This record gives sequence, structure tokens and C-alpha cells, in this order.
Amino acid sequence: MTGDGKTTIAPEVLKSIARLSCLSVDGVSRMASHPLSFGRLLNKQGREGVEVEIENDMVYVNLYVILKSDVNIREVSRNIQQQVHRAITDLVGMNVGKINVHIEDIDYQDEKR
Repeated sequence: MTGDGKTTIAPEVLKSIARLSCLSVDGVSRMASHPLSFGRLLNKQGREGVEVEIENDMVYVNLYVILKSDVNIREVSRNIQQQVHRAITDLVGMNVGKINVHIEDIDYQDEKR
């Protein structure tokens, strides 16, 4: 080899890592689609429940989730933040600025059964 190469990571990869990490947390029912602004209507990112921004090699994540009805919302939110932070830093090696968890709804369907 004559020199060091460069690795680039597509934002879609970071979104997939964040989404799958979030869904693996106990108490998360599913991802929510959040309200769309006009700018997001043209971009499918707004419908996935995950927004990722990268600024100066720092990752910022917004997650829109629906939780199960029988959970402690604060505890589940912290677990989501920890799990997503760990996944991004361990798998990708990028620094994480903020992980915002937006609880969009509670899933009461399990109680009806």
C-alpha cells in the first residue's frame, strides 16, 4: 500500500444503526413517523422515525418512537439514548453530540388482548 485510504459512511447507514438500536430496547413498540415539514415532504428521511445530522464529525440524532403502555417513559428514553450512543460509537467510531428521543405515542393495543 502506498498511503492511507479514506472511509466514508453514508447518513443512511447511521440512520439504520440508530433505528435498529432503538428498536432493540425493551419498551419500544415501533418507530413513529413524525410530523412533516414542507422540506421533508420531498425527502423520505422524515417518514422513517429517525433524523441524523452530521456537523464537524459529530453525529446528532432525533428518534421518534411509540412506546409500549406498561413502561417507565423516562427509563426507556434513557435506555434508548445509551443504546444508540453505544452503537454509533462502537460500530462507526464517530462522536455523538445529542440523541433526542421524541415520544410520539403509547401503544395500548397489547392491553386490549
